[in-house]
Amino acid sequence: MAGRARHPPFRHVLLLLILLGLAALNPATPRAQQQPPPASVTVGLIIDADSPVGRIARTTIPMALDDFYAAFPNASARVRVVQHDSGGDVVAAASAALQLMTAQGARAILGPQSSVESAFVADLATRAEVPVVSFSATSPSVCASAAPFFARAALSDAAQAGAVAALATYFGWRRVVPIYQDDDYGAAFVPFLVDALTAARAEVPYRCALPGGASKDAVAAAMYRLESEQTRAFVVHARPALAELVFATAVEAGMMARGYAWVITDGLTGLLGSIHPPQGVIGLVPYAPATPRLRDVRRRWARKFMREHRDADPAQAEMGCYALWAYDAAWAVASAAERLGPSDLSSPPGLVGGRSGPTDLSGLGRSTSGEKFLAAITNTTFDGLGGRFELVDGELAAPAFRVVNIMEDAKERSLGFWTPKHGLHRRLGGGASASNSGLAPVIWPDESTVVPIGWVQPTSGRKLRVAVPGDVDPGYGPIVHLDVDPATNRTVAGGFVIEVFEAAVRLLPYALPFEYVSVSSMPYDRLVEKVGNGDLDAAVADITITANRSQHVDFTLPYMSSGIAMVVPMRDQRSTRAWVFLKPLRYDLWLVSFVFLIFTGFVVWAVEHRVNGEFRGPPYYQIGTLLYFGFSTLVFAHRENLKSNLSRFVVVVWVFVVLILQSSYTASLTSMLTVPQLEPAIRDYASLWLGADKVGIMNNSFMRVSMTRSGFPPSRLRPYRAAHSFHEALLDGTIGAIVDETPYLRLFLKAYCDNFTKTAQTNKTGGFGFVSARTCCCYSHRSIQKLIIRACWTIEQAFPKGSPYVADLSRAILNLTESDGMSAIERKWFGDAEGCAAQGSPFTSDSLSFASFWGLFLVTGATSLLCCAVHLATFLVVERRWIWEVASAPHVPLKGRIWMLLKRFDHKDLSSHTFRTKDGGAGGGSVAGRSANGAGAAHIAAGSPLSVSNHTYDMSEWSFDAPSPAPASATGESVELAAGDEAAAEVAAAPNPNLSCDQTDTGNLAGN
Repeated sequence: MAGRARHPPFRHVLLLLILLGLAALNPATPRAQQQPPPASVTVGLIIDADSPVGRIARTTIPMALDDFYAAFPNASARVRVVQHDSGGDVVAAASAALQLMTAQGARAILGPQSSVESAFVADLATRAEVPVVSFSATSPSVCASAAPFFARAALSDAAQAGAVAALATYFGWRRVVPIYQDDDYGAAFVPFLVDALTAARAEVPYRCALPGGASKDAVAAAMYRLESEQTRAFVVHARPALAELVFATAVEAGMMARGYAWVITDGLTGLLGSIHPPQGVIGLVPYAPATPRLRDVRRRWARKFMREHRDADPAQAEMGCYALWAYDAAWAVASAAERLGPSDLSSPPGLVGGRSGPTDLSGLGRSTSGEKFLAAITNTTFDGLGGRFELVDGELAAPAFRVVNIMEDAKERSLGFWTPKHGLHRRLGGGASASNSGLAPVIWPDESTVVPIGWVQPTSGRKLRVAVPGDVDPGYGPIVHLDVDPATNRTVAGGFVIEVFEAAVRLLPYALPFEYVSVSSMPYDRLVEKVGNGDLDAAVADITITANRSQHVDFTLPYMSSGIAMVVPMRDQRSTRAWVFLKPLRYDLWLVSFVFLIFTGFVVWAVEHRVNGEFRGPPYYQIGTLLYFGFSTLVFAHRENLKSNLSRFVVVVWVFVVLILQSSYTASLTSMLTVPQLEPAIRDYASLWLGADKVGIMNNSFMRVSMTRSGFPPSRLRPYRAAHSFHEALLDGTIGAIVDETPYLRLFLKAYCDNFTKTAQTNKTGGFGFVSARTCCCYSHRSIQKLIIRACWTIEQAFPKGSPYVADLSRAILNLTESDGMSAIERKWFGDAEGCAAQGSPFTSDSLSFASFWGLFLVTGATSLLCCAVHLATFLVVERRWIWEVASAPHVPLKGRIWMLLKRFDHKDLSSHTFRTKDGGAGGGSVAGRSANGAGAAHIAAGSPLSVSNHTYDMSEWSFDAPSPAPASATGESVELAAGDEAAAEVAAAPNPNLSCDQTDTGNLAGN
């Protein structure tokens, strides 16, 4: 029993020892007991607690911090948020910031909510070196460049200006009106919007700036004023309260009907539940990638928001861009606080080094951890709810915007995306393919699917007073004229320029009301100056575009080419030329005909001279025969009898060519001698310059200055106003020519066609165009843009520098030119043909050129070359044995061999039938037969010299083994030579093979 009593205590002691050992082996317990608690980092929050953004921040920021520390439970620092309600007042926000930095030891400040508050607080915080991270101040008026300790965790409004301009370009809105809140939030965005629209060739004709506290009556008055203008595309950028008032009054004014277009910026799209915009509005939303984390946070955020704000509309429980920015901003501050070192966390909070207390703004101290805290915030990067969180120069990077269509009950429907690099696309990241370009169909106000054009005819506003010259000469009425109805005193303009201008205006994508006003005669340079000075709204006239005038205005694309040309009288030139017989053929045809005459004669001589005695004789005689034969074929007077068929074929083809040339020459010469040959009295501008004739120019034209500047004597210029005055001056010889632009000369020749012609255009001008004065942006009660439309022949419409009308009217003119409209207008006022072309002109005969006969010369040349080649080939074949013997003869230089070949070619062809005997006896021999047997080849004995030309060659090692034919006289018959053979005596005796070359028939080697 005693043993049993002692055993249980022993077991208890053993178990206690085991537990103590395990506790000693587990390090967690002592380290947990040794780890210090996380440091507390105080961060201030300044918001307008009762505003929509303030309510969102009150729910979002604590939730973001809870999620951060749930993800990082072992964080060494924990952010403690101290909230202050500024009530939207700048002074209250500044006072709260001073209290946070001095008394409450805030190391950073989240907010303030508005841009005006942020600008003031950022300046104070920069003095104290306390970071300010804003998640709602989107105005470009406050930025890190002005306040280095300011960091924007939201997108700047300037980032969406390009997206708005892209929408205007995509839908074709050439005029857009911004409606904005007239404070730092709204006014700072408008310059960026105007710049973006101007770069997109759109215009801001006027602006609607509304005070933040505007009454409903004031907003309604502004809406009715906008409704009376022509623009129907609006961009709203205001706080939720003012924007809600704008939409309510716009509905009452009928501005949410068919034909209107409304665009809201991201500040309003992120608060759809608070403003309830009408259906059909287009909004911009910063792109946030859809992730599981975002869906989870949105679900939890909606439940928490409705618990904390039970009186809120359920539509407000939608996590918009402000909630995303506030969440990521709080996460970034918590992450940066975690990266602060122990020394920074242990440093005393608040400001140190102050001189006169917290109320002395100039003597504020500095935060000991502010600079490192700011660096940690700006260097923080992570994947936030709104996408990649990264601050570049203190600004949040803007990857893309989502374009949405506001539907019923403030629901949004996605239309596409906009990025600065790729523009508008239906799907993000789908590439620049045709299927991905553009946006999805839009439901516009009043459930319309038709894209609004952005303008209508205004119900108010002064019409443009377009000046038109009222005293235009009737001869130039087809260009421009002005008539005033005496009954109604209404001015009616007409003419080519007026009709083109009105047709172009009708093609504009907006209304351009105007009325014509008659002006007195004045130089067009002065008229342009009056338009540029604003004395006239517009001017339509035949004003030529020059470099001097283009310094004040821009010009549109031309619609009709123009240039400077000259009209001169026509004179008969029949009796003024002694050498008129040379004119029917041009010099090139004369030269080619002469060359072919010589060439044909040479070919005939080359073929005939070996078989035809008429082409033989001394060299000068043969040259004369060659030339005579060639030139005699021109009149078919050649008398030489041709023996060869090749030469006959050459002559037949050549005579055919000569027949055609002769007939053409005769016809052309006959017309020149019998028909009046009218030619310009002055051929070109150079002849006019060197002459002494006076020159007619149009009165008040730029031609006087232009020609005088080029060096033309001013004393020779004669200005005229009417077309008939030019005609009379040309007839009586007062002037010798008219120098003017081609449209005026075209009308002159249409009226006075007889005995006048227009020479080639000397140079081009800018033509006629439309001009306007510099535009300005204003309200409807101010004067609308000064527009001068100045007609120039090209329709070059000239406008002020940078005016959007230039691109619009240029596009309208291109559409008019590409269609049949421009041709129809031109035919209406100028007719179907230019000048005298439709009426016919006196007959004139131009000289014949080689281009008309090159085919004939090609045929005769090819024929001659072919026959010559055939003859040469025949000679080489017949004489091939002799040529081979000469070519293989030793000790004979190449020059000697060529000379022997030429002499052989020049010798008679005794084998031809033309040199055979005329005796019909059977035993009658012939020279030809002897030559065929090799009598023509010299038998050169060894050691005998060979004489070629004037050179004697040693033939001791050169001999031919040619057979020796029997002499012709051996038969006892005499040799009857062909008639005309002057070498009969040389071939009468038979050659002796033992004789030297000089003693044999030298005619066989040395020629005739």
